[in-house]
Amino acid sequence: MSIGHTLLGLLESGPRHGYDLKRAFDDKCGLDRPLHYGQVYSTMSRLLKNGLVEVEGIEAGGGPERKRYAITEAGVTDVAQWLAQPEKPEPYLQSTLYTKVVIALLTGRSAADLLDTQRAEHLRLMRVLTERKRSGDLSDQLICDHALFHLEADVRWLELTAARLDLLATEVMA
Repeated sequence: MSIGHTLLGLLESGPRHGYDLKRAFDDKCGLDRPLHYGQVYSTMSRLLKNGLVEVEGIEAGGGPERKRYAITEAGVTDVAQWLAQPEKPEPYLQSTLYTKVVIALLTGRSAADLLDTQRAEHLRLMRVLTERKRSGDLSDQLICDHALFHLEADVRWLELTAARLDLLATEVMA
């Protein structure tokens, strides 16, 4: 995820302080990965340097000064370009799980046990996400659906690999 573009997009609704940006990010986009304040301020500093935001005002308070950031026209254009670009699909051709299966076969360990253990972990996480989806709002439901669809694909791969273990063992040992 592009944190910079996300913060710029949040600024399109109006100027905000870094604290407000972090809260909006966490509420709207970072359901499982909240931003650290340091990330917000270092990102805002970079966006300021690149002319994508400007400081609209500075407020003095009991603590450090609070800068109020506003998006520039260049920032609006940058967000529009980012939104228009499709995300690159991740084909996962370098899978740690596949590598573990191969190493298990090469070292005489049980690749079938490894696959069973992994399948159980995937199913456990799918149950957690399904419960979270049931009790969540629409944003939570959509995020959980995305994760569940990926986990379902992984489970299908685990089952297919388990069915082909003998063939894979023959090929790997050759």
